[in-house]
Formats: sequence, structure tokens, C-alpha cells
Amino acid sequence: MSSGTPKVSRRRMLEVLGAGALLAGCASSGPSALYGIDAADVGTASGRRKGAQVLVPRPRALKALDTDNIAVVDRGPVYSYFPNAAWADALPSVVQTKMVQTLQNTNRLRGVGFPGDGLLIDYQLQTELRAFELRVDGSNRGVVEIAAKLVNDRNGRTISNRVFRAESLSGGNSVNKAVEALNRAADQVFTEMAQW
Repeated sequence: MSSGTPKVSRRRMLEVLGAGALLAGCASSGPSALYGIDAADVGTASGRRKGAQVLVPRPRALKALDTDNIAVVDRGPVYSYFPNAAWADALPSVVQTKMVQTLQNTNRLRGVGFPGDGLLIDYQLQTELRAFELRVDGSNRGVVEIAAKLVNDRNGRTISNRVFRAESLSGGNSVNKAVEALNRAADQVFTEMAQW
């Protein structure tokens, strides 16, 4: 080594190489595709416009569904997830956004929003994700099940509650087929919720 070449300690070189490997690992460990859910195309619902404003909190969900991973469920139930694919955000947040958009699409409510939007709320649409997965315990099908409760925000009384469920055959077990089936099932659930 000539005297003009700067000396780098072996320890420093290992630190630099280790940091580079860590960054490369972080860059390649994420999903290669992100998927979304469509809001239901309900059009303008018939009937009189209501003056109510509705708050849609983030749905509750078990940890198996409170993730951005796309769930595959076998008998048991046993949860696994598609590799290299994910929802665009944590599933409850994605579902919350699409419920808000679906209710807005009806043009029958004075206001629909998220917590923190500053609306003077009349009702809350409280929900729980019970299923949002590709079931592979026989025929491959997308299954969406959401328990919903409409609560008077002023006195806390439950106005109505209902469980919405839909299934759609996927025609395969690829992530694209699964997401298509889940979108069809979710569209049916969101449409029924908007009509409810």
C-alpha cells in the first residue's frame, strides 16, 4: 500500500459493509405488490336525503387480520399469508376508508367521516372484521364478514346491529385471483351496509 492511500481500519470497513447489507435487506424485504379494495358502486340511493352525520371508526379485528398481509385460511382455522403481497395499509384502515367512501357515494347523508374530521356526529358505525380472507378449505373463495352496529352518538344507545357476510369463488389460489374474489365479496357487503 502506498503512503498516499488512506488507511481504513478493518472494523470500520466491516461497519460500512454491514450497514450496506442491512439497507439492502430492508429494501428487498418488503412486498413487491400492494393491493386495494374498491368502494361499492352504489350510485345515488333512492329515497330522501337524511340530515344525519355518521362517524366511521377503524374496525376492530383480531391480530391475524389487523395487518397488511393478505390472509389465506385453511381448516382449523389456520392463517397464513401470501408472500411478497400486501394490502395498501393495515386491513382495518383499508376497510374503514372504503366504508366511508361507499356511504359518501350514496349521497343520502349530510356527512360521513373519520375520527378527527371535526363533524358534529349523530351516529357511529362501529364494526368488527370477522373474516377477510381467501378460504382454501374445500373450494377457493374470498370470504368477507363484518359485524356492524349503529350507535346514537349522543346517548350511546345501539340503534341496530347486523352481521354482513358474502363469499365469492376465486377460480384459483393466486394472489390476483384472491384479491378479485375479496373485492367482489366486499362490494356486496359494503352495498348491503349502505342500504341498511
